[in-house]
Amino acid sequence: MTAMIMHGSSMGWPVPGREGFWRNGLAAGGAVALHAAVIVMLAAGWTVEKPAVEAPRVLRTQLVILPPAPAPQAPAPVAAVTPQPVEAPAPRVEAPRPKPVETTPDPQLQAKKLEQAAVARKRVEERKREQQADEQRQRQESERRRREAEQQAVEQQAAEQQRQAQQAEALAQQRRAEQARLAAESRSYLPLSKEAPDYPQRALDKGLEGDCTVEYSVTPDGRIENPKVLDGCHPLFIRPSLAAAQTFRYQPRIVDGRAVTVPAVRNTFHYRIK
Repeated sequence: MTAMIMHGSSMGWPVPGREGFWRNGLAAGGAVALHAAVIVMLAAGWTVEKPAVEAPRVLRTQLVILPPAPAPQAPAPVAAVTPQPVEAPAPRVEAPRPKPVETTPDPQLQAKKLEQAAVARKRVEERKREQQADEQRQRQESERRRREAEQQAVEQQAAEQQRQAQQAEALAQQRRAEQARLAAESRSYLPLSKEAPDYPQRALDKGLEGDCTVEYSVTPDGRIENPKVLDGCHPLFIRPSLAAAQTFRYQPRIVDGRAVTVPAVRNTFHYRIK
């Protein structure tokens, strides 16, 4: 930059004259100021960077030469076409087919195949027999279970019938024993008179019916003592039942020629509205 300032077109040695003196003085002062500014900038670390050089651009062209266009040609004259006779197509002759080549089977291979077929057939038959045997066993098992169930049902029915028969026989025996006891007692002592109880009016108004059993003892003179009503008697039927039992008279029981007391004699009164 100093070289440019020193050798510029406006700088040069002082030319005699007043106007030239002032001009040279101004130029010298500017040069001094410019040098001072450059020194300060250099001291501050300023450096002059070179401008990046741009690569020159190259334009490439290629010359292409086209062939000359052909001249137009006149259309060729159309010649008359004479029709040609159509020939019938020749019959198609099929080529003879090649005869199959007869091959002689290998006896060993054929025997092996027959053996394999026989083994497979035997296995199928064995499976069928096993399946049939399984089905037969299942049918037999189901039949056995059915027979057992029927037998068990028959046994249970027979046991139930036997139990019912035993119960009926026991009940019949009990009834026969009771009848025998009553018959024996009736032979020992007989009721001479029995009066029916009066039907309570309240029971008639309410439409009540029922039974009432009274237990007492027959004394040697044929009267009753200690009458009491057993459970199951309606309260409205208690008083008339006890009153009617007091009127009963019996023929006394004779044991060894002597009249004895008969305890636990029962009589049931039936109250029915007719």
